[in-house]
Amino acid sequence: MAKSSSSNGPDHSKRYHHGNLVEALIIATVEIIQERGVEHVSVREAAKRAGVSPGAPFRHFRSKTALLTAVAEQAMDRLTEAVGKARSTVDSADPLAAFEAIGHGYLQWAIANPTHFQIISSRSLIDFEASDSLRNQNEAIRRSMVDLLAQAQQHGKLARNIDFDHLVLAARALVYGLARMAIDGHFPEWHRSEPPSRAAQKALSLFMSQMTISSDMAR
Repeated sequence: MAKSSSSNGPDHSKRYHHGNLVEALIIATVEIIQERGVEHVSVREAAKRAGVSPGAPFRHFRSKTALLTAVAEQAMDRLTEAVGKARSTVDSADPLAAFEAIGHGYLQWAIANPTHFQIISSRSLIDFEASDSLRNQNEAIRRSMVDLLAQAQQHGKLARNIDFDHLVLAARALVYGLARMAIDGHFPEWHRSEPPSRAAQKALSLFMSQMTISSDMAR
C-alpha cells in the first residue's frame, strides 16, 4: 500500500486546513501504524501528526478504539470496492466464478493493504458491533457469497445437501489465512517457488476446483 506523506514530508497542518479533519486523522493514524506500530497510536498523537490541537479530534473520536474503528470503516469501504471490481471482471452468469472472484478480490486487496487489513481484522482493536457500516458491509459480502452458492446449486454445480454456511466459513478462513500468512511473512517457510500473492491466488483456485469436484461426487 502506498504510504501517505510522513512527518518528514509536507506540512501536515495543511491536511486539516485544506481538507476534512476526520480524514486527516485517519491518514495520520495509518502512518503511525506503518511507521511505529498500532501500539503507538493515540488520539493525541494522531492530532499532532495531522497538525491540529490536541483537543480537536475528541469532537469526533473520544478514544483510540473509536479512531481505529474509523480506520476499519475506511478499510471496509475499500475492501467492498475491491471485491466489487473483482466480480465485474468475470462472467456474471457464472455464480461460482463470481464466488471465486470475491476471494481473489479480498486476497489482492489485503496483501496490497496490510495496515488496513491488520486493523479491520482485529476485533480487539476496534468496536465492530458499534459500527453499522462495518456490520452491514461485512454481512453484505457474506450474504452475496451464500446467494451465489444457492445459484450454483440451482444450476446443478453444487450438491443438493451442501451446507452453505460452513462452505462460506471455509472459504473465508482460507482467504483470511492466506492473506495473514502472506502479510506475516510465512510463505518462505511453506512455499518458496513463487510470490506469495500468486501462490495465494492459486491456492484459492485449487480450493474452488476441489469444492466442485467434491460436490459432483456427492450427488
